[in-house]
Amino acid sequence: MPPSRASKPTEPRPSRARQRAHRGGERAEALAALYLRLKFYRILERRFKTPVGEIDLIAERWGTTVFVEVKARSAMRQQPQALAQVNQVRISRAAAFWLARHPARAHTSLRFDVIFLAPRHWPRHHINAFDAP
Repeated sequence: MPPSRASKPTEPRPSRARQRAHRGGERAEALAALYLRLKFYRILERRFKTPVGEIDLIAERWGTTVFVEVKARSAMRQQPQALAQVNQVRISRAAAFWLARHPARAHTSLRFDVIFLAPRHWPRHHINAFDAP
């Protein structure tokens, strides 16, 4: 008997606003990666996904492993709210997951940075923005 032609359940397609936000996030992360490369960082991972969360960028510079959260906003004045929205626990857990897969890096210096992006402004790089909780 041939297989049924019944339609398979599919995931709902993201809304246009969600698609636009996703593209904007990818663009912001690409700009942040370029900015870090210009500052002599080496990008190790982009959009590293784990069961406990995602890290936007993982970079290395002078022996320090840096976990970077990228925040894009429409105005630089929204920076304090964006910093408050950084989920430090999620990023720390995802970093621990990454370090478990890369044990040689576990003994290097570690740092958590945040890069803010806004139209018509230079990126704002907050080095060591928070400590692992």
